[in-house]
Amino acid sequence: MPQLQAKDTLRTGMPIAELPGMTKAKAARFGRLNIFRVADLLRHLPTRYERESAESSLAQLELGTIGATRGQISRCHWEPKVFRRKGRFQATLDANGFELQLVWFNAAYLRDRLHPGLILRVQGKVKRYRNNLQMINPKWDLLDDATDTPQLDERLRPIYPATDRLPSAAIEQVVDQVLGQLLGHVEDPLPAPLLEHHQLPPLADAFRMAHWPRSLEEADVARRRLAFNELLLLQLGIAMKRAFVRDQLVAPSLKHSHAIDRHIRARFPFPLTTGQDHVVDQIVGDLRQSRPMNRLLQGDVGSGKTVVALYALLMAVADRKQGVLMAPTELLAEQHFGSITRMLAGSNVRVGLRTAAAETAQSAISSGAVDIIIGTHALLNESIRFKDLAVVVIDEQHRFGVMQRAVLRAGGDDAHVPHHLLMTATPIPRTLSLTVFGDLDVSTINGLPPGRSPIRSRVVGQNKSQEVYAHLVDRLNRQEQIYVVVPTIEGGQGDSDRHLKSVREHAALLQRQYFQGFRVETIHGRMKRQTRERIMERFRSGRTNVLVATTVIEVGVDVANATVMVVEHAERFGLAQLHQLRGRVGRGTHGRASLCVFIAEPNTDDGDRRMKAIASTSDGFEIAELDLQIRGMGDFFGTRQHGAPPLRVARIVEDMPLLLLARQDAAVLIEQDPQLRHNEHAMLRKVLLQQYGQMLGLIDVG
Repeated sequence: MPQLQAKDTLRTGMPIAELPGMTKAKAARFGRLNIFRVADLLRHLPTRYERESAESSLAQLELGTIGATRGQISRCHWEPKVFRRKGRFQATLDANGFELQLVWFNAAYLRDRLHPGLILRVQGKVKRYRNNLQMINPKWDLLDDATDTPQLDERLRPIYPATDRLPSAAIEQVVDQVLGQLLGHVEDPLPAPLLEHHQLPPLADAFRMAHWPRSLEEADVARRRLAFNELLLLQLGIAMKRAFVRDQLVAPSLKHSHAIDRHIRARFPFPLTTGQDHVVDQIVGDLRQSRPMNRLLQGDVGSGKTVVALYALLMAVADRKQGVLMAPTELLAEQHFGSITRMLAGSNVRVGLRTAAAETAQSAISSGAVDIIIGTHALLNESIRFKDLAVVVIDEQHRFGVMQRAVLRAGGDDAHVPHHLLMTATPIPRTLSLTVFGDLDVSTINGLPPGRSPIRSRVVGQNKSQEVYAHLVDRLNRQEQIYVVVPTIEGGQGDSDRHLKSVREHAALLQRQYFQGFRVETIHGRMKRQTRERIMERFRSGRTNVLVATTVIEVGVDVANATVMVVEHAERFGLAQLHQLRGRVGRGTHGRASLCVFIAEPNTDDGDRRMKAIASTSDGFEIAELDLQIRGMGDFFGTRQHGAPPLRVARIVEDMPLLLLARQDAAVLIEQDPQLRHNEHAMLRKVLLQQYGQMLGLIDVG
């Protein structure tokens, strides 16, 4: 497609619909790829490149070489079955009396795409078959007419993320139309000395090399520069936020003494482990400062994070202030409320529960009549006011999102904030600790509490289900209890989900077919709080033998006598989620061997990798690294939905050296100019706040 003429006015903010030749329907197709304005074309980068041969006439094609030519289809033919394949589509290309036979196997869709009269450019290996020149499964492009300018030189052709109705070639045409002029509007936010130091090209040159590379080496240089851009902006945002918290915000400085430590520990049902003690020391050091604590507490499932969090909350109470513990689900909030209430029984500490189903009165919270408030997202309601909030603990914080960390304030003064302790039972890979959680100090509880037994894990196919449940009868006869996890409450809705086992149906089948004489109950997230509490209490007390559940039991459920878990359709769950579920067993000190059976029929490579990983290790940190490798940065923790910064180019695992380089540069820049207010950083600040401000919570900073 020709470049825009000089008379045409190209603006980076121009809607793509205003480009010459762009129809409303085609603009809508671009919109489905999040390309709405001309500048969006710059950021829609190729995912790979194909080497495209120089064209020759059909008569000049050479046998045994990769050739490219063009011509008109003179005839087509479809054979439904041939050579044990799913059909063959055959077309004859004609040019100046010479013919080329084109053959595609397993390509029934071409019956609706190719027909006599169309003009094609094709590329493929040239063979001879029965005295005819032939290409098998060639690449092809539809041309408007045979007089389109032929490709006379070899080139790298960019392959763009595309859709069925907007193929890569159509995107390439529009990019070619505007790129030359668009590059002149590119402003580079990075200081020139920094680019020179790292031998990186200017941003406009990087975009040119990404879309119009002269070699694969150029494409690699472009990717490195664009990836560095993303990582440096991300690290700048993290460093700016840390500097803002350090220099601008104030938190209560809490008292601590040997007497306070003794009183708090007396409330715990067991002595703290060495790992727990180490983390408590770090948290106490933070809470005694007026600089807000912003700490991530990570530890494998069952490592004892809740007790450490309670220590922090009780430090607030000991100083006549309030603490909050937020959980992502009502069931988990209720579990925390029950366990903490039991540990604090007989003390003067007043504990309240605030969820959609249970509401401690606002007056009790604002007057200070409750010391520790446990709840869900309901605590984020702007109408809730605290008398003197000092410590906020957020459990499974990745489910809340980065943007929600700063919602709870100590009072009307936005400069005064509570200390924050964020907990996760999904260990954080180092790469993520430098990105999504880079503004946090990280504490890790290593090891499990004394007496915890290791969990044996097995992955079996659906054909082993009867054998699995028959074995479970023996475990039930030994007074052990069992979780069975299924993916749906009422069965799958779509065609691909109709075979999925549901809570109600599967519980009925287990009761009828395997577990006669035992009590089978169900639990899921749609139940009322009182119903869930009664069911969990029966299971906890041993009156219920088998609990069939959805992933509502993934975190927080602690029943020591539950020694076996079965996960049906395990291929439907993420690796970290499977590890979390497995952590519901093996929590007792009775010495019995615990077992987790994953019943799965993976039909994708990723599904197969997840099943092999969950069977091979019970180490949560190793699981986290494997999960990141399988799913990638964007989907890990569901971070696309929960506030993670967008990384279009950077590959967070492979680009670790580049990430560390960006982290070092960001630290130097923010040390020199904490809010990037200097003139030479104006463009950098503008781009940073535009792209990352909301996601990294930089709006307060700005």
